[in-house]
Amino acid sequence: MNEYEAHDAVGLAALVAAGDVTPGELLDAALARAEALQPKLNAFTHLVPDTARRLIAEGLPEGPLRGVPFLLKDLGCEAADFPADNGSRLLKNTRYPVDSELYARLRAAGLVAFGRTTAPEGGVGVATEAAVYGGPTRNPWDLSRTPGGSSGGAGAAVAAGVVPAAHGSDGGGSVRIPASCCGLFGFKPTRARLPDGPYAGEGWAGMAIDGYLTRSVRDTAALLDATAGPDLGAPYWAPPLRESYAAALSRPPRRLKVALAATTLDGDPIHPDCVAAAEDAARLLADLGHTVDLARPTADTREMMRQWTRIVACGTALWVREKLAKLGRPLAEDDIEPTARGAIALAATVSGPDYLAAVEAIHDYGRAMAGFFAEWDVLLTPTLGEPPAAVGRFAHARWSDFEAFRLGPEGVYPYSPFTAAFNATGQPAASVPLFWNAAGSPIGVHLAAPFGEDETLMALCGELEQARPWFDRRPPAENRFAA
Repeated sequence: MNEYEAHDAVGLAALVAAGDVTPGELLDAALARAEALQPKLNAFTHLVPDTARRLIAEGLPEGPLRGVPFLLKDLGCEAADFPADNGSRLLKNTRYPVDSELYARLRAAGLVAFGRTTAPEGGVGVATEAAVYGGPTRNPWDLSRTPGGSSGGAGAAVAAGVVPAAHGSDGGGSVRIPASCCGLFGFKPTRARLPDGPYAGEGWAGMAIDGYLTRSVRDTAALLDATAGPDLGAPYWAPPLRESYAAALSRPPRRLKVALAATTLDGDPIHPDCVAAAEDAARLLADLGHTVDLARPTADTREMMRQWTRIVACGTALWVREKLAKLGRPLAEDDIEPTARGAIALAATVSGPDYLAAVEAIHDYGRAMAGFFAEWDVLLTPTLGEPPAAVGRFAHARWSDFEAFRLGPEGVYPYSPFTAAFNATGQPAASVPLFWNAAGSPIGVHLAAPFGEDETLMALCGELEQARPWFDRRPPAENRFAA
């Protein structure tokens, strides 16, 4: 299987369709990689090869990605065949009675899931270092650095070549942050583009959505086309696509008016490497014929993040309360980590009216940002305010004050000042791997488009991929699989 990593998911599916390789052979290749790299990366959990082989033996659906090995994030994408820890000792080995609609669609696409990838407790955070996994998940580009969060295990798995694509989710940047840290493509669709049922109606007041980590733009397009659309009883519907994500890649976008922000959205300075990445992307876009000028929104992003933090704290308190109710006991000392305890403490100070006021503030922010995008087609920034963080900086064991964790001077917001804005607004946004710093770390470039303009954004990402291909840029050989 020396050619395994030379193909993306669409390419591997073509090999299966042509009879050049079997789904079982691809699964064996993925499992060998996962088992070999787990001691270094700590990115995998609940690997169930026998389940995957059973699914192959039962007959895979004739979907567009038939036979391609795949991993689910250890949070969401509930599936009867795949238990999950959700990054928490309290939720360890959670089993699901029925498949979520998202997993049902992934399975119908012909994908062969064989396990899950690590995530921080409750999906909160920009690093993946949950106690339930016995240690941090590490970045294959630099083992001293985090692969990001909360879909950090997925990012590490794809970057290391274990699978060509993996499931993730994004409530504040949790697909785009690992994409930036790991040199991958990460796309957050418009709010409600993907199904959330039957286990949830909305996540974090509608700010959370599923997504994928991939090495090629066309893989993300194929996965989104296979899974997009509301499910039964969905509380929200996204504006219909004009055609499809794949169709958007068949032609370049119209020439766009691009706003470049090389500071935070509040105007604060960011790391020089991140400035360099954004300015480099701006030059590339200008060379492609797009109009690029300096501009940034005037909406109060820091205040939005304060309200986002309250909503997420309440979400943490909810899942802990629901689990304890099922167990019929109080919270034990080692059930959850300090950051989750801090979130529960903050949630206790938020009344019902306070919560609704926070949701209204998020909606006000979305309206203000929509006004900015009435004048601009795309906002270009770095994905993060700094290069990938050192392992341990955002470990939940270190942080018991949830507001300090999220908003403090050494906390998440200065490190990731861009991504959550578009969870709040529901707009499509993507991290594109166009830049590596002198230390060899990927520095993602972030692009956001108006609400519902997923196809415009996807077409732009495809154009950038063609102009500056990244598929063959790989982490150091010692952090990948050696046959």
